[in-house]
Amino acid sequence: MTIEYFQKGFNYGQDGPGNRLVIHLAGCNMRCPWCSNPEGMAPGRPGNRREDVEAVARFVAAAKPMFFDGGGLTLTGGEAALQLDAVKELLSQVRAEGVHTALETNGTQARLPELFPLIDFLMMDFKHPFEAEHQSWTGVSGEPVKANFARAAAEGMNLLIRIPLIHGVNDRDEALSGFCDFLKQFSGRARVEVLRYHEYGRDKWAKLGLTYRMEDAFLPAGRAEALEKMLKAEGLEIVRT
Repeated sequence: MTIEYFQKGFNYGQDGPGNRLVIHLAGCNMRCPWCSNPEGMAPGRPGNRREDVEAVARFVAAAKPMFFDGGGLTLTGGEAALQLDAVKELLSQVRAEGVHTALETNGTQARLPELFPLIDFLMMDFKHPFEAEHQSWTGVSGEPVKANFARAAAEGMNLLIRIPLIHGVNDRDEALSGFCDFLKQFSGRARVEVLRYHEYGRDKWAKLGLTYRMEDAFLPAGRAEALEKMLKAEGLEIVRT
């Protein structure tokens, strides 16, 4: 079995606890116009690598001395869960070597709960609380995301829900209330991180010959803090990384 990725490297504290080997898997089912890794949207792009799962697992195990301060392996994307069978095999092998595992996902994969027993830390994005807007901005339904939130919380996962807050997309008053109304059910069972819009992907879009359509998307002053305050009022723990 093989797995396809477009980038791998180490970072500290950004994609899970401690120093982590982060592997970006190729392919995504969403088409978010603010994506910071547009090169990961399509599988099979020039420059992507496809390797046997066993070879990747050996590489991860050999990197164990680098996993200090609670670090380990993080799989992200693209959308890592699209390669679910390969991901399941890779996580199984590295967990057998005692490696801490984390997954960053958009949460749309219906089979995502199959991975829960193999994940020590789960990061799931929550891009919009309202279905019509979720479909309009990402191209896919948000209902599977909500279902996977509920399943992950019910199974006691170490769950971080991440909201990419973007002006003109999901920062109006109704959307902020919508986030809170849905997430309050997870008080005490999940943490929330509000991610402020950035343009780290703009140059990548241009290099790929793609049009970056986000304009006037930076948050007004205090907007992210307002959402954090609302979420705290619902009993949710807010984190910043």
